[in-house]
Amino acid sequence: MLENEFHKLEEKQEIRTTISQIRKEIKKQDSKKAFLELLQGKESMIVDFLSEEDAKTRKNTALLIGDLKLEQAKEALIAAYLNETTLYVKSAYLTALGKLDVRENLEFFKNRLQEVQKHQGEEIRELNEIILKTEGAKKHQFTGFQMPHEMLLLTNREQREVTLSEVKEIGASVQRKAELHPLGVLVFSKEVTPFTKLRTYRELLFPIHTNERIPAMPHRAAELLWHSDLYAFLTECHEGDAPFFFRLEVKSAEPKTEFVKKLGASLEKKSDWKLANSTTDYEIEIRLIEAKDGSFVPFLKLYSMKMKRFAYRKNAIAMSIHPATAAMLMYLAKPYLKENAQILDPCCGVGTMLIERDILVPAREKYGIDIFGDAIDMARENAALAGEKINFIHRDYFDFKHDYKFDEIVTNMPVKGKKAKEDMDAFYARFFEKSKSLLAEDGIIIMYSNEVGFVKKQLRLQPCYRLIQEYTIRKKDSYCLFIIGMK
Repeated sequence: MLENEFHKLEEKQEIRTTISQIRKEIKKQDSKKAFLELLQGKESMIVDFLSEEDAKTRKNTALLIGDLKLEQAKEALIAAYLNETTLYVKSAYLTALGKLDVRENLEFFKNRLQEVQKHQGEEIRELNEIILKTEGAKKHQFTGFQMPHEMLLLTNREQREVTLSEVKEIGASVQRKAELHPLGVLVFSKEVTPFTKLRTYRELLFPIHTNERIPAMPHRAAELLWHSDLYAFLTECHEGDAPFFFRLEVKSAEPKTEFVKKLGASLEKKSDWKLANSTTDYEIEIRLIEAKDGSFVPFLKLYSMKMKRFAYRKNAIAMSIHPATAAMLMYLAKPYLKENAQILDPCCGVGTMLIERDILVPAREKYGIDIFGDAIDMARENAALAGEKINFIHRDYFDFKHDYKFDEIVTNMPVKGKKAKEDMDAFYARFFEKSKSLLAEDGIIIMYSNEVGFVKKQLRLQPCYRLIQEYTIRKKDSYCLFIIGMK
């Protein structure tokens, strides 16, 4: 088929539709290779179609050159781009050039960007993409650590008080005010640094202050964001000049794809491209959280502010617990933890629970067991990065034996997945039975599980255990933290 299409081009028959068909065909790597072989030595035939009278033919030709990565057509593309009067075709030339090696032409694109700053957004966006891809984004560094700020610490909604307590431990010398917020804890601080070290929250966001709530109307939303304190905050708290590369994240009940697309373009234009939308190489995230009335509350997340709280967490698997959740669970369990304890995690995964347990209250001996060998390898690497000495063993918990008993069994229990209810019931029965042989007389089990029924059943059936404390962690899917002791 490609041979037929190639001959049509040679005969200049149905050029526009033929090029479109070729572009579809060469999406397959083998077809692309075959077409390039047909074209070898005749590349100028394709380049000549950039001079066709039909605008769509010129557009398709440019895109085909990009698809084929015809480096020899680069100068012709640039010349055609400068002579083009149809805007959507100019954008196609830039898309094609973005797929070629344009390092030698970088100054041209930079100068061109300055010339068209007040022109159409699509052209500017494509020029920015070429420069960004070739040169890379000039990253900004956050410098506002010692400045006063308002911050929202996103945390577990059922246990927001945990993070509030952790915040209050910092002391009044740093925080001006801290209060519960529907999404976590709102803090008014004299500086940021101490809050980057707290462990029980998931994300740190900066509220964006606007004159009114952000409506689901892209142009009005862009106007409100640009006239907010957003850009002043970015320039005051960072080294370096514009542009700042951003992405948009909209948290809403329904997808807002078109709204996000139009808002990104409008915000770029409203800011004179001091804010540049990038889906890959961004350094800030503008997050819009939907309110009950359908409007949005805006926040800012900074990737320019390096957070090292969980730097050890290099490895994770699908069911790994988030380190902030693990830290929050340990904070709840803190009144029951012993210093210099001997600890065992029978379902350790990549080691997060053990690491966070030891960071909060240092232990003497720590053992992690998992039936999944790859997880054990990941756990060893994570522990080394955390500076933790933990004994990780690839073994089934029910086959594990040890010379002495443990003060604590700390574990994030496996989820049901595709297992039958009867299998999970039997698993919990075996778990509690096995744990009796490994737990010291005054030992405790710190268990995170969403199988409340099976846990309570075993507490009824096995009188050697007593429930010391129970915390609701995620009401929606029944996750709880259980502190269980031996009678």
